[in-house]
Amino acid sequence: MEQEQEYQEVAPATQYQMPSDKADLLEKIKPELIVEVIRNKLMGRRENPQTGLWEDIEALKDNAITELGAWEITNLILSVVNPNVSISKLKDQEIRKRAYSIMCTAIRMCLANWRGYGITNRAQISYIGDIVFSIIFITMKQADAEGVRKMIIGIRSESYHHSDADDKKRGLFRRR
Repeated sequence: MEQEQEYQEVAPATQYQMPSDKADLLEKIKPELIVEVIRNKLMGRRENPQTGLWEDIEALKDNAITELGAWEITNLILSVVNPNVSISKLKDQEIRKRAYSIMCTAIRMCLANWRGYGITNRAQISYIGDIVFSIIFITMKQADAEGVRKMIIGIRSESYHHSDADDKKRGLFRRR
């Protein structure tokens, strides 16, 4: 009786183990969280550790861009900085070409909308271009050689093998 009760408690957990492992891992891969940080930093803000709210930094107001500029630049970044790209299969040449293209688009956006973005000097445009290229390149590099994808598949495979072995140990009919 005690053995049956043990089996009933454990079996449902192993039955749902694989999908939840993959879902949990995908939920933990949140490259888009950095975009919120970048958006606020471009506007000259920092997060207050006590309140968790973003506050303007007076010393940065002359080099900060407007909310419109920060939103448009980070929306461009979001086209790549997301879990789907992190688990894609990309080659180095594709990554470099795409990162460069997106950086060029960001620079064109800054040049075309410099007043609306609050851009007052060329250094701001270079700064934005470097940020965009870096975050795009790093995010897409995670997909190079299927790095994150292989990790997810490996965890899923380990979970499956572990679950399968556990099921064999807990069968209804045991050999003695």
